[in-house]
Amino acid sequence: MIGIFDSGVGGISVWKELYALMPNEDFVYVADSAHCPYGRKSADEIIERAKKISDFLIGKNADIIVVACNTATAAAIKYLRSHFSIPFVGMQPAIKPAAVESKSGIIGVLATAGTFKGTLYMNTITKFAANIKVIEQTGDGLVELVENGKISGDEAEQILHKYINPIIAAGADKLVLGCTHYPFLIETIKKITNNALAIINPAPAVALQTKKILYENNISNKNNSGSNTFFSTGNTETMKMLVQNINKNINDTNFITHDI
Repeated sequence: MIGIFDSGVGGISVWKELYALMPNEDFVYVADSAHCPYGRKSADEIIERAKKISDFLIGKNADIIVVACNTATAAAIKYLRSHFSIPFVGMQPAIKPAAVESKSGIIGVLATAGTFKGTLYMNTITKFAANIKVIEQTGDGLVELVENGKISGDEAEQILHKYINPIIAAGADKLVLGCTHYPFLIETIKKITNNALAIINPAPAVALQTKKILYENNISNKNNSGSNTFFSTGNTETMKMLVQNINKNINDTNFITHDI
């Protein structure tokens, strides 16, 4: 059983890649939408939520947990790995591929304030982007847009223009998405930028790492059955919409509101 959690529905973008790579595995997803967004919370608050949700997922027989949230990874992954005995996979800022592939020597990073403050992000910048100019942009309001299902339209375009126009003006040719909610805005980003930026989503790499750990620890699903259960601490409507856009065969009864 693969457990996944995020501050809300953003981690569905990670589940999408996990499911595409390992459709026969069993997945349990938790969207902590009642406490979203995490970006403005303290590290202690995020650790408390991450621990409660991890306890819940382990109670559902999770053998591995994917922290499908950049902010929660930055604040809580070290604690989770020390507190629990099962493996945890976090979101790695995709700075390295952006820096290596950039032709202009300038990259943009769109993330939450919590991610930018994290040691993991700062260490990654130091290690892989010492000779690259990094334009950092905090995406205030974008998580809330996605949580409300507003992944296209005038409101999304206006906010994205505000954040991405300065990145383009600075000469960036790569845009790193530093929040798992943001991949749901990729089509709108492409539209407003006329594909001027190559968009880098770390979720596929996280799925590959999860599969590697499953096989190394011999905890992959031997029954080849495959199941998906989606919990939310808040409203499930946006989650249903996003999941069913990915796979219309997912049964509605798998979406459950649950207080954690």
